This record gives sequence, C-alpha cells and structure tokens, in this order.
Amino acid sequence: MKPEQEPDHASGDEVVRVVDLTKHYDGPPPVTALRPCGFTVNAGDYVAITGPSGSGKSTLLSLLGLLDEPSSGEYWLDGANVADLNDRQRASIRAHKLGFVFQAFHLIGYRSVIDNVQLGLTYQGINRRQRRRQAHDVIEQVGLTHRTNALCSTLSGGERQRVAIARVLIRQPSLVLCDEPTGNLDSATSNQVLDLVEQLHRNGLTIIVITHDPDTAARAQRNLIITDGTVTEPQAHA
Repeated sequence: MKPEQEPDHASGDEVVRVVDLTKHYDGPPPVTALRPCGFTVNAGDYVAITGPSGSGKSTLLSLLGLLDEPSSGEYWLDGANVADLNDRQRASIRAHKLGFVFQAFHLIGYRSVIDNVQLGLTYQGINRRQRRRQAHDVIEQVGLTHRTNALCSTLSGGERQRVAIARVLIRQPSLVLCDEPTGNLDSATSNQVLDLVEQLHRNGLTIIVITHDPDTAARAQRNLIITDGTVTEPQAHA
C-alpha cells in the first residue's frame, strides 16, 4: 500500500508523529514491549530517549527505524503514515529518509573509509564520481582525511564511529537514529563522538539518541523516558 497523505493535525515542521504505537510479542510467554505511546519530533530537534536495560528502548528504535512492524498505532514520518508498509517500502524509506549510528558501528572492515562512506549513497542513484567527491567532503568534516584510504578494520573505536557518522552526513536523511553511540567507547572518545552528533544537529539534521547514559542524554535538547514500555516526557521546570 502507499503511505497515506499527511493528516490535518500534522504541522509542516513535524518529522515524526507517533500515535498510540504498541509492540506485543505472542511468546510464550506473551510480552508487551511497548505500551501505547505518543510523541512528536520536529525538524531540527535533538531528542534523547533514556531508560534502563529491558525498558523498551531497542523496541522503540526498531519501530522508528522501520526495522520492525508495530502491533498497532500510527507512525508518521515526513507527513506519511509508515506504520503498515511492506518490507520493500520500508527498505526504500530506510535508504532515503533514515540514517543510523549504531553502537557496533556496522562498517565493512575489509573496505576503506571512503568506500564505507560512499555506501550511504549507493541506493540513491548518484554516480560514482559524485559519490566519491561527497565522501571526501564529509570525511574531512569528521576529521578523518588522513585515514581516507585506510581499511576500517585498522581504525580505533572512535575513528570507526566517525566513519559511521560521516556515512550519515553524506545522505542528509530526514531522521538520524543513534543507538547507544558511545556504548563501546571510553569517556574522552565518547565526548568527541557526541561533539560530532552535535555537528549533525548543527547541520540541520533531526536526531533521536537512544541511551541509558545520563551524560549522553544531558547533551540533547529534550529528553523522553521509557520505563517498562511506557514513554513519558518530564515536565520542564518554570
């Protein structure tokens, strides 16, 4: 089916609108991983979703990243309800509208930095010369020009995460999802990576960071909390 048209209540600035989204697993035993939740994320927002292990963070990330289907509810991305799309439609939206920064990097170790960054454009119909030129530009932005042709298997953890961020930068997606982006890094390198996430934000990208780390969450503009599958937003202090 085709994505539905934008609803009357959606604003032009909204990138994400979640309405009563849920996720249940039949089991045995049956599990409710995400209870009915609703929130919006506007263009240019930097949002952290925090919660302990087992709270439903990974489930929510999978739904927002179109890596899994919700049991019920609506998920509006750029004005289209993408909750009920088929596998091919979800893959197309992931390729064009979503960017991912994972804790485990998900790079191809036997390929060079520039090859890994260029992969972000492979499915967007951009010719090889233009992909390479854009890859050089974003590699420079993340401070890895001196490692452009190095194999990713030879990089440090911090360098690998910089490559992952460059791979997002090159695509300029509607929404960037970061899954524990500093989970495998020491504190100094974590701060460097979070500086780069903030660079994505300054470049106008809309970012959601999934994290259990309060220091990582504190750097976002806005926090959502998930506990036992329930999403809440703390009230701002006057």
